Amino acid sequence: MSDILDELQWRGLVAQTTDEAALREALADGQITLYCGFDPTAPSLHFGHLVQLITMRHLQRAGHRVLCLVGGSTGLIGDPKPTAERSLNSKETVAEWVARIQSQVRPFLAFDGDNPAIMVNNLDWTAPMSALDFLRDIGKHFRVNAMIKKDAVAARLNSDQGISYTEFSYQILQGLDFLELYRQYGCTLQTGGIDQWGNLMAGVDLIHRAEHASVHVLTTPLVTKADGTKFGKTEGNAVWLDPDMTSPYAFYQFWINVEDASVIGYLKIFTDRTRGEIDVLEASLAQTPFKREAQKALAADVTTLVHGAQATVAVQAASEALFGKGDPAALDARTLHDATAELPGGEVAPGDSLVDALVATGLVESRNAARRVIGDGGASVNNVKVSDPEAVLTEGDFLQGQVALVRRGRKSLAAARRSP
Repeated sequence: MSDILDELQWRGLVAQTTDEAALREALADGQITLYCGFDPTAPSLHFGHLVQLITMRHLQRAGHRVLCLVGGSTGLIGDPKPTAERSLNSKETVAEWVARIQSQVRPFLAFDGDNPAIMVNNLDWTAPMSALDFLRDIGKHFRVNAMIKKDAVAARLNSDQGISYTEFSYQILQGLDFLELYRQYGCTLQTGGIDQWGNLMAGVDLIHRAEHASVHVLTTPLVTKADGTKFGKTEGNAVWLDPDMTSPYAFYQFWINVEDASVIGYLKIFTDRTRGEIDVLEASLAQTPFKREAQKALAADVTTLVHGAQATVAVQAASEALFGKGDPAALDARTLHDATAELPGGEVAPGDSLVDALVATGLVESRNAARRVIGDGGASVNNVKVSDPEAVLTEGDFLQGQVALVRRGRKSLAAARRSP
């Protein structure tokens, strides 16, 4: 598409802008500089942050200059939550998380070439600033009557707990970021989630007051489940980008299990697939939904984007193996561990009978029931059917020396984990 704003809108990546016509003109006139900020309030970014990284990626590919801000100072404070005061992390913890998140975002953007992205940290300009300079030079441009109207602040002011001056000042710090990047780099656009609208507008207002200039904000919609509920660490169902916090296998399973009602929208937001490619997948979803071709494409594309092609191949093989269509012996130890982590299971040892394994893993209620299942041809070990009720588990049945996959019927699968 010739107009990047049109593409972002088609992909469902635009919720609100300060002035759409002016922003469209600015984007069409030549390269602009934009930024998006990420606060290190956890050791990893999650699903919701991926929307911002992809938006930045599209804008950089369209020729615009991207500044990626990881907030070493705002991370020490934390954006106010509507419900309760945040627990403040130590400076050492925040510094460690800054480094982790900086390394995490690098694969999504081009930091070399003709139009390299630039990594910035707001601690660089806030740490040298004295409290008096902050109040005189920045605080004087903010009006308290406007600050208390922000949704999260208003909610906290109306609660029994109230809000500390520390969290109340967060919007000033974020506004300062936009002003500083405007002055240093000529940055004229900030992107973020629509729930950040108030904080983003603080920067627009500050630049207008301090520099008598107009700048832009573009927000993305909050990505929710089909029932409208949110994802995120506050809701307890975060999908982390760090493979040690959400394994590549669990990450892949999240995307492949997306509801039919959401999958086409997710393909537009989270993948680079064209209109034509998505139209084909949408037709498949309508005509043969049981094939789940749209979900498979989504899961493969996003897992490759976040974890790489090799990890995608490994988790696809694991997924096939767990559904009885592949060879589980071909799985590496890490993928095998991740794929079986959420399966029901129990401990057994080499030499224990398959009857013992079926009972220990909870697939049957008694030894007699286990014998009937095996005799009827309804049991398998590592996707190989076993019909002898006297069969025992051997050393070789424990994949990677860890676990044997025990199945009852087609759908009931458990992990018989080797006892220490």
